[in-house]
Amino acid sequence: MAATKPKPDGLDKPVVAKIIKYGARANVWIYRLTNGRIGAKWRIGAGWRKPVPVLLLDHVGRRSGTRFTTPLLYLADGPDLVVVGSQGGLPKNPQWFHNLIASPDTTVAVPGERSRPVRARVAGSEERAALWPRLVDLYADFDNYQAWTDREIPVVVLEPR
Repeated sequence: MAATKPKPDGLDKPVVAKIIKYGARANVWIYRLTNGRIGAKWRIGAGWRKPVPVLLLDHVGRRSGTRFTTPLLYLADGPDLVVVGSQGGLPKNPQWFHNLIASPDTTVAVPGERSRPVRARVAGSEERAALWPRLVDLYADFDNYQAWTDREIPVVVLEPR
């Protein structure tokens, strides 16, 4: 395992969350516009040389009832899709994570499939321990993100329903 990079200055500033939010909206827009031909591969950070697949996760705000779509890196694990609530190593879990806990039945879009019904569940400690090395192999920056935050970054399994 490679040594982690130092935590960037200002990572916890509100502007970082806004950049993530608006970048995600742009990714969703272009992904849908091109049916995944553009936006379905993450090519930033560790993904520059080794692009990582991206899915679009639909979720409903647990308080607002508003429908949201979030682009996430994913690992295909048999029929399941595995996503990580890293949010770039920010100190709090992402909103989509809390929304899925409240309402786990949802849909995802992957290239060639606009709406796949799934049920979300948080990986247990043993399952997370088995998946984590595969997730870091998929996208090495996950290890950096874990090192930059005090929370245990959640791993979520999206099972077909």
